[in-house]
Amino acid sequence: MASALLVLAGAAIAAYGLDQSSKFLVVSNLTEGEIVPVLGSALQWQFVRNPGAAFSLASGMTWIFTILAAAVITFIVWFARRIRSIAWAVVFGLLLGGVLGNLTDRLLREPSFGLGHVVDFISTPWFIPAIYNFADIAIVSSMVLFMILTIRGVGLDGNREVKAKVSTATPEAATSDAAASDGRAFSASPELARES
Repeated sequence: MASALLVLAGAAIAAYGLDQSSKFLVVSNLTEGEIVPVLGSALQWQFVRNPGAAFSLASGMTWIFTILAAAVITFIVWFARRIRSIAWAVVFGLLLGGVLGNLTDRLLREPSFGLGHVVDFISTPWFIPAIYNFADIAIVSSMVLFMILTIRGVGLDGNREVKAKVSTATPEAATSDAAASDGRAFSASPELARES
């Protein structure tokens, strides 16, 4: 349990630290709306302030996302003690760090507390037609890992669920086994044999 909690905390700190430090550099060095090519048009820095959800979705619902983010963080902190798996610890650590990164923006950035706009700056128009940040990447990565672990049947304790084996016996084999069983029961009861 202790190692899983350390991994969760480490993943959360790494995701949060990368997100907030990158946003600090963007705000300090770029003007809003500025586009800086990194790998031509494949990867660009484009500084925008996003009042909505991840990938600039649902702008105008900032308070709702602030409350939801706070609820997710509270749940993860409460739920963390049940996690025994390192893989699941990474899932919840990335989710915690990503949600906390964007929540920090909503609480501390303009225009006001709880209504702050999230700093987005990563643009990959050939792949995702939206501008996002490292917090969004951490959140999406945690969801992908969540689906992989769920599909593979990995529990929170790290053990995989084992499906019950289906019997491969043929009907003929089952019939002969039943007949042999009846024969043993019959021979074990001489009184029944005499009565018949």
